[in-house]
Amino acid sequence: MTGASSGLGIDFADVLAVQGYNLVLVARRQEPMETLAEQLRIKHGVEVVVQPADLAVPGAAAALKGYLETRSLQIDVLVNNAGYGLHGDFLETPIERTVDMIQLNVTALTELSYVFGQDMAARGHGHVLLVASLLAFQPVPTYAAYAATKAYVLSFGEALHDELRSCGVTVTALCPGHTKTGFDAAAGATVSAALRLLTMQPRPVVQSGLRALWKGRASVTAGIMNKFVVFSNRLMPRSMQRAAMKTVLGS
Repeated sequence: MTGASSGLGIDFADVLAVQGYNLVLVARRQEPMETLAEQLRIKHGVEVVVQPADLAVPGAAAALKGYLETRSLQIDVLVNNAGYGLHGDFLETPIERTVDMIQLNVTALTELSYVFGQDMAARGHGHVLLVASLLAFQPVPTYAAYAATKAYVLSFGEALHDELRSCGVTVTALCPGHTKTGFDAAAGATVSAALRLLTMQPRPVVQSGLRALWKGRASVTAGIMNKFVVFSNRLMPRSMQRAAMKTVLGS
């Protein structure tokens, strides 16, 4: 599981451990993962391997797979959760930060799905959960590049769902709305009053994603209000979608 040092990653790890899965935790920061791993071992009696890695570095996915092979570790459930957002006008954000985000949110996710998906397809079973976003459904001023990366994740995940289904591999894209994690602080954003009303806790989001994965669904939007937003988008022209998002985000 990637992005395991904070946010949704902590709840993904705990829920999977409750379900009896041994875990491989991957993120940039080792110390928070070591703390989480020890808690999971004590609480749930599962085996947990911690592997720090900067997945935004080109080739990191292949290096991670190579490391796991040296330890004879097989991945049956891949949770592609690593990623972050950048808030602000595109031209006022250093392009290096935007490129780094795209590398992590898009390229690393794609490479991880490829290298571990190959093994799953060869074995005839496996599960891949890709964490997209509610912002995947419309263009979002002040989150222009981030929303675009999540649109890619959603489209990619749903397409892979159909491609890999015949191989016994389930691919599901999870689309959370605003969730109480460290996302806003990392993105450099403030939370508007309207957005605060739509905020979900991490646990229900994670449970929604894993339920959809076990049921073999192509995608799922977490939360009733977020489902309503997605449905409403189908009825609105894209100009209205952009205007609505600016209002909700307080941009």
